[in-house]
Amino acid sequence: MSSTGKAIDELIEIMDRLLGPEGCPWDKEQTHETLIRYLIEECYEVIEAINNQDMHKLREELGDLLLQVVFHANLAQREGYFDFSDVAAGVSQKMINRHPHVFGDAGRLKTGDEVMEVWEGYKREEGKKRLLEGIPPFLPALMRAEKIQEKAAQVGFDWPSVDGAVDKFREEVDEFCQTVDKEGEIEEFGDILFALVNIARFKSIEPEQALQKTNDKFTRRFNYIEDRLSQKGQKFNDLRLEEMDAIWEEAKSKGL
Repeated sequence: MSSTGKAIDELIEIMDRLLGPEGCPWDKEQTHETLIRYLIEECYEVIEAINNQDMHKLREELGDLLLQVVFHANLAQREGYFDFSDVAAGVSQKMINRHPHVFGDAGRLKTGDEVMEVWEGYKREEGKKRLLEGIPPFLPALMRAEKIQEKAAQVGFDWPSVDGAVDKFREEVDEFCQTVDKEGEIEEFGDILFALVNIARFKSIEPEQALQKTNDKFTRRFNYIEDRLSQKGQKFNDLRLEEMDAIWEEAKSKGL
């Protein structure tokens, strides 16, 4: 057995012991539903490690994410549904089926777009009847919008260039400004965000990552204002907006 196989077997045995009669009380209280929050948290911690280009942290966080997979598989096994080997075998077979250009006798594919076209064909063969089926409804909204637009673009339901997406964004802003009731504002604001995601897609920008970068930038500059006030023994309400904005520009000039 390879070292990888031994390491996975050891992890499965550890989880089995944790959930066993003499195991951990907290672990034994968990269900698929109670573990959802931890699964989401681990995914975002993996993303953070990738964005920070911290490979040591990435190794650690991928381990934590793998633990969640093993945890769910062990619970399912105890309920008589499937075990970890079923999970691994299932995804292995799926990868083989969806890559006949690698594992089968299909012709070689030269571009990522060609691969995605074949991939979507296999998804439909596996039972997905609608093009947008399979996009998780609980994805972060910006990410879900991006995936919806990508799927629609695959069948030609798309602007010919980014100019059309920009014009649509401006149209949605105008409609938002003309709306007078709250429900209408909510709907039109959603349309604005959807249009912005479309622009990002044309520019090969990940909207979720772009907004997170802006969140981080705002946090750094706002923290700078707060630190400067603390150094002077002042509070936010001691300054006018113009004075706070001047400190903001100072933070900006420092590259924060």
